Amino acid sequence: MSHLPDPWVSTGTLPGRDVVEAALDDAYERFRDLDEGTVIEDVPALAGAEPDLFGVVFTDTAGAEHARGDVHHRFSIQSISKAFVYALVCQEIGHDAVLERVGVDNTGVPFDSVLAIEHGEGHPMNPMVNAGALATTGLVPGDTDDARWDFLVHGLSRFAGRALDVDEEVYRSESRTSRHNEGLASLLASHGRLHGDPGAVVDLYTRQCALRVDAHDLAVMGATLANGGVNPSTGERVVEAGMARDALSVVASTGMYERSGEWLFEVGVPAKSGISGGIVMMSPGKGAVAAFSPRLDDAGNSVRGRRAGALLSRALGLDLFASRPAGTRS
Repeated sequence: MSHLPDPWVSTGTLPGRDVVEAALDDAYERFRDLDEGTVIEDVPALAGAEPDLFGVVFTDTAGAEHARGDVHHRFSIQSISKAFVYALVCQEIGHDAVLERVGVDNTGVPFDSVLAIEHGEGHPMNPMVNAGALATTGLVPGDTDDARWDFLVHGLSRFAGRALDVDEEVYRSESRTSRHNEGLASLLASHGRLHGDPGAVVDLYTRQCALRVDAHDLAVMGATLANGGVNPSTGERVVEAGMARDALSVVASTGMYERSGEWLFEVGVPAKSGISGGIVMMSPGKGAVAAFSPRLDDAGNSVRGRRAGALLSRALGLDLFASRPAGTRS
């Protein structure tokens, strides 16, 4: 199922460059002064983010980039890393093994809740909540902690098309506040659902989330998944097409925390957000929108990024579920 034959791939086309540029202008200008939402306070290293930063990028599967605003301001990738680590782990151990060990079903509860584990009799449920992300990171190959980290940072850097580095301040700050994730990891281990030492897995996951990216990087990373696993900027195949498809499918249903169903219904594009203010949304065969703005809604999603993404989905025809009768003209 994860390796679809080419004749079944049908993703349509993007509008012309002028339309894309006009849509980016509209999204940026319309939401640049929106002051809804608040910067996260739970992580001290993130609490000081400049709330008015805002950048939005669209990168298509040919590698063309359209950008507005603060697209080169760097921030920690946070939970957005889950989508790409999931693709790397699927590539390494296969579709069926990851499905059995991690799952794909939405939990309907907050991303860091223990309830999903308990209700699922120890199963982490899906890789976009923290329990599932820890289970996924626990499957990263390597005989030592250093080898596992090298696999992660190298793989995520290949998605971005450049070498990524860790924001050490964020890493230290989140390490000091990781007790809840340590509890989740221990609970998973008690059910036999965590591969590796719980403390080492939490540390690896914390470092993974502290990698620094900008909106440009996220757009390239997202466009790589949208391009069948080939980075459109470097031309390098990062994962096989089936593994890119697997990652996009699980992101579609679970990537926006407990608002995932509403997002898919209203916007219709796989998307993943992070608490530092990043969002990336991916339309297979077309490209990816990435946005950064630190003001978050009560589910942990960037308010400006969410609004800009929804506008661009409509303007650029990114919605996976939208269609028009055959023979009609756009």
